[in-house]
Amino acid sequence: MAVYTDVDDEDLIAFLSHYDLGGLLSFKGIAEGVENSNFYLHVDAGSFILTLYEKRVAEADLPFFLGLMEHLAAAGVTCPLPVRDHAGNALGRLAGRPAAIVTFLDGYSIHYPDAAHCAALGEALARLHLAGAGFGLSRENALSVGGWRKLFEPQAARADEIEPGLRRLIAQELDLLERDWPKDLPSGVIHADLFPDNVLFLGDRLSGLIDFYFACDDAFAYDLAISFNAWCFDTVGVYAKDKGRALIDAYRRVRPLSARELAAFPLLARGAALRFLLTRFVDALNVPPGALVRPKDPREYLTKLRFHQSIADPRDYGVDP
Repeated sequence: MAVYTDVDDEDLIAFLSHYDLGGLLSFKGIAEGVENSNFYLHVDAGSFILTLYEKRVAEADLPFFLGLMEHLAAAGVTCPLPVRDHAGNALGRLAGRPAAIVTFLDGYSIHYPDAAHCAALGEALARLHLAGAGFGLSRENALSVGGWRKLFEPQAARADEIEPGLRRLIAQELDLLERDWPKDLPSGVIHADLFPDNVLFLGDRLSGLIDFYFACDDAFAYDLAISFNAWCFDTVGVYAKDKGRALIDAYRRVRPLSARELAAFPLLARGAALRFLLTRFVDALNVPPGALVRPKDPREYLTKLRFHQSIADPRDYGVDP
């Protein structure tokens, strides 16, 4: 979440007149994340999140994201529910941007998750994967292995500004992953961005999953690898076996992993690390002037990538096959 586009009070009040939410009491920008402009919205009907979708998010994809949240909520996943206007539309326009209002979920993000938090996340992720079955829309993952080289090459000449030797390392990694990337793993709807700041807790209880704007169709085990990278390392990039074991064991108690998925997991984790290294690298070099946003350090994922390069077997993660 972030703020790139300012919203005028009068325009917002006019926008809200199309909804059955009552009068505006307050709103303020949320200065987190890197994708869209988000606002905390307080109206007579309660608290909501207003999102203005910025240029990186294709407007044609928005029915998929909004429809998916409705589908998952109906299947029992606690996630934001889009609010429809008087005409039944979940999507409108505000300040020249596509815009939507979704329900506000109680809870807070855990900045330093422990093994119990990782276990709760693993169970919730598996339930999300199962709940996605039957969703009528599909969306290709443009940020999977087929899209990484296209993301990297326009910025390749500046890679060593982030870390000496980074350009060569990424080029070699792309060659390997494009050659060896696993195919035909169990697939369906994935979240693709389930970092700690997209998971809410109340005490030790997981209270909701948010920010579905990278959701797509891809391998379930790849989605697990994304969360594994985001949750199971300490602040200096050291892998915590107790967290990794808790996450994967809790996941497979709900949705068992096949032998092929487990065998592919080290390469999937390696690819997931490269994916976020690349997007953070691009974002760090291209922050719009005046944007209320804090780019994340791509070197965090360089450390994780180097760790996964040393892993040959899932048992090296402390996971019982």
